[in-house]
Amino acid sequence: MDGFYRVASAQIKTTIANPEANAKEIIALLEGSNRRDVGVILFPELTLTSYSAYDLFFSRSLLIAQDRAIISILERSQDISTVAIIGAVVNYRGRFFNSALIIQRGEILGAVPKIYIPNRREFYEKRYFSSGRDIGGYVNIAGREVPFGTDLLFRDSKELIFGVEICEDLWAINPPSFKMASAGANLIFNLSSSNELIGKAQYREELVRTQSARCISGYVYASSGVYETTTDTIFGGDLIISEYGKTLKRGKRFELDSSYIYADIDLEKLNYLRLGETSFSDEPIADFRDIEIANLPRVQNIEVNISRLPFVPPIKYRDEVCEEITNIQSYSLIRRMEGAGVKKAVIGVSGGLDSTLALLSTHRAFKIRNWNTKDIIAISMGGFGTTTETKNSAKELCEILGVTFRELDIRYISLREFELIGHKPEDLSVTYENVQARARTSILFNTANREGGLVIGTGDLSEIALGWSTYNGDHMSSYALNSGIPKTLIKYIIEFYKGDNKISKIIDDILKRPISPELLPHQNDKIVQKTEDIIGPYELHDFFLYHFIKYGATPKKILFLAEIAFRDIYSRETVKKWLKLFIKRFFTQQFKRSCMPDGPKVGTISLSPRADWRMASDSDFEVWLDF
Repeated sequence: MDGFYRVASAQIKTTIANPEANAKEIIALLEGSNRRDVGVILFPELTLTSYSAYDLFFSRSLLIAQDRAIISILERSQDISTVAIIGAVVNYRGRFFNSALIIQRGEILGAVPKIYIPNRREFYEKRYFSSGRDIGGYVNIAGREVPFGTDLLFRDSKELIFGVEICEDLWAINPPSFKMASAGANLIFNLSSSNELIGKAQYREELVRTQSARCISGYVYASSGVYETTTDTIFGGDLIISEYGKTLKRGKRFELDSSYIYADIDLEKLNYLRLGETSFSDEPIADFRDIEIANLPRVQNIEVNISRLPFVPPIKYRDEVCEEITNIQSYSLIRRMEGAGVKKAVIGVSGGLDSTLALLSTHRAFKIRNWNTKDIIAISMGGFGTTTETKNSAKELCEILGVTFRELDIRYISLREFELIGHKPEDLSVTYENVQARARTSILFNTANREGGLVIGTGDLSEIALGWSTYNGDHMSSYALNSGIPKTLIKYIIEFYKGDNKISKIIDDILKRPISPELLPHQNDKIVQKTEDIIGPYELHDFFLYHFIKYGATPKKILFLAEIAFRDIYSRETVKKWLKLFIKRFFTQQFKRSCMPDGPKVGTISLSPRADWRMASDSDFEVWLDF
């Protein structure tokens, strides 16, 4: 799949001051990584000489041996398309520079010097090396003229642009990777020799991870291993691969043999994210020399962990996340009601997921402000498809919460309207359903007018994306409390409320029940109209929505990712069927979103036409069906 690049981070069993021995270790890992379709493999700082050569750096014998080692790597890599980034000493105009050599197919594509040279406590690099700040030119390395400087970026013909910084550069107040990222680098490599101290490993990982987030990039880090000197320190061989604030892979430290880790990074996704970040695009584009690299190995089998439920956080964070979400909902509602000068809320309750969450969050808001919960007016409006189970769940929950519960039957109103507009009751078309939905909304708004309150909307983000609502029916409210929460996350939050033993049994019943608008007649008091049988599984639609909006993924890519995530659940044909339906509905139902009511944004995705998502209601979807 285009957009994914496999990168590796390696550490070797170092032989101090023996470049040729170290070259053999490098070659072995380079050849092995190439067989695994790795595009770029990173080695630690001063890989060839070892970081611990110290005053031997001044020895001409060591530098001659380093040249021989470089030549041997070039010879062995002539038929290898994997790029190797290795650490070496570069002699430029009578000064030594701690540098990275970028090698592919028997050529040195460029050399990048270290900018920030540590000279404190256990580090004495200024004894040997100069800063590469502002250097840009050419240097002779092993008899070859090579681009040299901190102004080099390396690119392929597709998505990849990478830059290189070295160890302390990352720890500095202004890492070079910032400038590289602003110039287009979406992948940063860091050769390092970072010794182990109590707590340092955690801090190091946080640095790498947060830098990948700030740069909206991938970040690959490789530190020297335990066979560097142990005279006063120990190096652990820390290997880290991060993508946009998330650690994808981390190696085991203190390995006694050469080793590497690899991960697949989605650069297409990162490039899309940058396009939407105005703070990123406000940065001036620094002047870099672009170095072309040859075609990299094509990854045959993508190895990525794709969550089936991307909106749903891991269970270990449930309490924290649910507390945050309910705070967002509750305090948003408090502010809206106070702004409107009202202290009553009117909500339609059905015994389903959405109305249950809206009721619970409204109840929480009233508790926070010490308002009388009897001023929450919950109305059950039974129609032709309402079952006893759902109606009883709504009633029991309202009684336990201490809110005002009213039960109305909309069948009479609906039949009267059928008669007025000439619709036959046995005609179960969309008119049959929409008359009921609009009758309910009319009752809610008229009640709110009479009581002096707000109508609390229950529709969720998934329904808004699919347009699964009746225009000016359940589509409308005074404040759409669930509008920022997708269906899969609503289930997760409601599970959180099971911690209250008084309502846990009711919550269990609601969660077990099929999702339904209950607008079509039931059979023997059992739900017939099951939403997911009609429009497809919400877990698929939420997956589509997440990748379509957050990362701008093409339908072809979404299908590819969904096949990985749901490989044991849905066939390719099934996923493709529902994806096409999602696309058609997402486009054709924009007119409902264009006039949707206010509601709080909860996660990174919102479809509010006033903020996050602006789209013409008459946009054509044909381009998106070509997959």
